[in-house]
Amino acid sequence: MNIEQYRDYCLSKKGVTEHFPFNETTLVFKVMGKMFALCGLERHPFGVNLKCDPERSIELREEHESSIMGAFHMSKKHWNTVVPNTSFSDDFFIELIDHSYDLVVKGLTKKLRTELEKIKE
Repeated sequence: MNIEQYRDYCLSKKGVTEHFPFNETTLVFKVMGKMFALCGLERHPFGVNLKCDPERSIELREEHESSIMGAFHMSKKHWNTVVPNTSFSDDFFIELIDHSYDLVVKGLTKKLRTELEKIKE
């Protein structure tokens, strides 16, 4: 998966917006105002920080040492840096994006979850 496909996939998810809150080269995707994915546009190959269940984070890092590691400048307990197109398929990368999105949605307030449910796809 390339960076354009990654961007398109993230934006296709319900309630997602893109931002550059840190600088002009760090692209952040938020669902209902809460961050679930970010990447540095200047990195080659590109890497993506994704939220992850803490126990699963450890397993993923052990299984994919060269392509999944604790996220740079973020809580390594809850965030991984994922370098796609290395040791796994695009489908697995999409699964990791979905997992991050779902974790953030699960943590939204009831009000925000209700607003998200009302958004038409």
